[in-house]
Amino acid sequence: MNKLLLIIKREYLAKVRNKSFVIMTFLSPILMVGMVVLIAYLTKVNDSEERVITILNESDYFSSDFLSTEHLSYVNFKDISLESAKDSTASLGYYGLLHIPDNGNLETVAQNAVFYSKDSPSTSILEILEDTFQDRLRLGRIQDLGVSVQDFEAMDKPYEINATTFSGEQNLKGINEIKAIIGGGFGYLIMMFIIIYGGFVMRSVIEEKTSRIIEVIISSVKPFQLMLGKIIGTSLAGITQFAIWIVSGALLLSIVILIFGLEPAALGNGSPMGAEAVGGITPNSANETLQLYANELFQIPWAMLISFFLVYFVLGYLIYSSIYAAIGAAVDNETDTQQFIFPIILPLMLGIYVGFFSVFNNPHGPIAVAFSLFPLTSPIVMLMRLPGGLGEGGVPVWQLITSIALLIVTFVGIVWLAAKIYRVGILMYGKKPSYKELFKWLKY
Repeated sequence: MNKLLLIIKREYLAKVRNKSFVIMTFLSPILMVGMVVLIAYLTKVNDSEERVITILNESDYFSSDFLSTEHLSYVNFKDISLESAKDSTASLGYYGLLHIPDNGNLETVAQNAVFYSKDSPSTSILEILEDTFQDRLRLGRIQDLGVSVQDFEAMDKPYEINATTFSGEQNLKGINEIKAIIGGGFGYLIMMFIIIYGGFVMRSVIEEKTSRIIEVIISSVKPFQLMLGKIIGTSLAGITQFAIWIVSGALLLSIVILIFGLEPAALGNGSPMGAEAVGGITPNSANETLQLYANELFQIPWAMLISFFLVYFVLGYLIYSSIYAAIGAAVDNETDTQQFIFPIILPLMLGIYVGFFSVFNNPHGPIAVAFSLFPLTSPIVMLMRLPGGLGEGGVPVWQLITSIALLIVTFVGIVWLAAKIYRVGILMYGKKPSYKELFKWLKY
């Protein structure tokens, strides 16, 4: 036990005292916050560009349908030819020209309207123009059927069905997706931690193996103790670095927001959740609906979610880092690891993508349940399901217990197999092993 603690201490101190580790620990939050601020600034600059469209309307329609907005305005031409309108638009540097000819009825006018521009126009601009035409055409067709404007507005009002639980609590559309994204964020952290710090374990083993230090070390400790010490020591160093990143990143982001007066919405691509984002509700009820979403998020069992995040974080990392250590022991340089890395990363990627597709649509479906029980994907998929709670309406307790039990059994089995490869591989030099040879090492 004392030897294991010494190995853990040695690995931990070797990592945290490394110059590159120290530099990246304090430089990474600055770079990340800087990137977020830069994206917010560029988004703000891009959104602040005002585009001007000229309109040559020769018909009796659409005289008041095109309304200017904050970033899009219209200039009307009167009593000039189409060629003159084109030349004027180009010389003034305007975005484009919308020509609406006089072709009789509304349908014919709309079909023959043309938008001219110097380059290929933005899809968003075309959609705005098309929506304006579509709304006017729909209104004209309804009026031709003898329906009044008021009746048309009542007909065109979006509908949202009322949804409640059997106990009478209101269900909100999209809340399962939001909860899955929250859980997916935790799962993504686990995946990134495994990829980054699992690679640290592998490189540490390769370094000691190629420098022949390993031959001296294993004369005093068992290979299994050495492997476990490396895994735990490196994970503690990684947790230390992650903790510093989270605390310093949050502080830096808060300071930047206060100094530069950036809006939180600008840091999230400039598109805060509005009335349209919550099922087509009207602006009058938007605040009330957003409050319901906020209440639903507050009701997520955060303490339980964070607790099981730590459980899956530790077990998932121990499983994968054991495999990384075995790979490091089996090869002589990092280039030779490429044939083994992809099969390791594949279950993690599968967990992320399949988890999102399955949990979004049906968090209790057979695919979601199967992947939340399978040990190599459960640290990600189960965390996507847990924001829905445990027990009735959430993840059944037996599934959670089974998932953790399978993780523990898998961890013991993989560590046992990895230790066999590690025991033979750390003393093998000069040969690139194949999968067949690795299988033979498991029999020794």
